[in-house]
Amino acid sequence: HIIKAAHDAGSDRTYVLSCRASPDARLLVTTASDKTAKIWNARRGFALEKTLAQHQRWVWDACFSADSAYLVTASSDHSARLWDLSSGAAIRYYSGHSLAVTCCALNDSSAA
Repeated sequence: HIIKAAHDAGSDRTYVLSCRASPDARLLVTTASDKTAKIWNARRGFALEKTLAQHQRWVWDACFSADSAYLVTASSDHSARLWDLSSGAAIRYYSGHSLAVTCCALNDSSAA
């Protein structure tokens, strides 16, 4: 209920759409219809660490980098973003999709 309440922002029509754990098991990301992705610290009782809020529509999915330092988000605003989790800044913006971006995957491992 804590995660749902944090995404609500006063609306009874907010939906949590995905939840993913980071590879190092330290963080959790939730995405929602409130146009945000929220980062939770699993080692501190799932305390809210950051709210990533630059998308214009629902955020459907998110995936962590292999080192848990970056996050990719996918949104109904026809874009995906790459976030630096240490600063909370969007460092890349991927546009040009003609429809909603509803899922994402990231392969940044050094192994071929």
